[in-house]
Amino acid sequence: MSARDAIMARIKAATGGAREEATAWLSLRQQGPRPTRADGERLARFTAEARAAGCTVSEPVSPEAVPAAIAAWLAAENLPARLAASPDPALDRYPWSRRPLLTLERRRAAPGDRVSLTPCFAGIAETGTLAMLSGPERPVTLNFLPEAHIALVCTRDLVGAYEELWARLRAAGEAPRTVNLITGPSRSADIGQELRLGAHGPRQLYIVLVDDGLPEGADGG
Repeated sequence: MSARDAIMARIKAATGGAREEATAWLSLRQQGPRPTRADGERLARFTAEARAAGCTVSEPVSPEAVPAAIAAWLAAENLPARLAASPDPALDRYPWSRRPLLTLERRRAAPGDRVSLTPCFAGIAETGTLAMLSGPERPVTLNFLPEAHIALVCTRDLVGAYEELWARLRAAGEAPRTVNLITGPSRSADIGQELRLGAHGPRQLYIVLVDDGLPEGADGG
């Protein structure tokens, strides 16, 4: 056992059932008011809010159609087909071999990368926001370093309000070190009140909605 592991083990032993106590307390606590925009049909709300924030959002596609949807968007935007892609096994389910010109390099982002590809823990319909978790298989650099970010969002992972996101995260078990909430491409108007895209991250954010209930090859139009 390394020194770090020993320290973490002592911390966990000292806190005892603190996590369970906190979870029980949260389950008994009455939630505050929810905005009405978080209710209703999640897919339509998420799509509308994400597009209003400056994202390009696909219509729902089948998992088999994901590589084709990505290749078509890259070609339309004149972006390279070499992607810095998350090592997350969640990407393994897609048939990348059907698009041999797509090159996925499963690693963290580097300064020269123009496009990144990641799965997404959840999409928040209330504001069209992506919830991205950090971890060894989910490098945070992929979310912020390249100029274009492609995020795969399964329609089953859409939640209505932020409260639902945190409940879903607690139910998933061990919390990540970082949760990044991303709403639209990076922008800033801090300098001279002039809006600039790509100020602190990607200039483009392409969200591919993945629906497991669609027939093979369905591209959503």
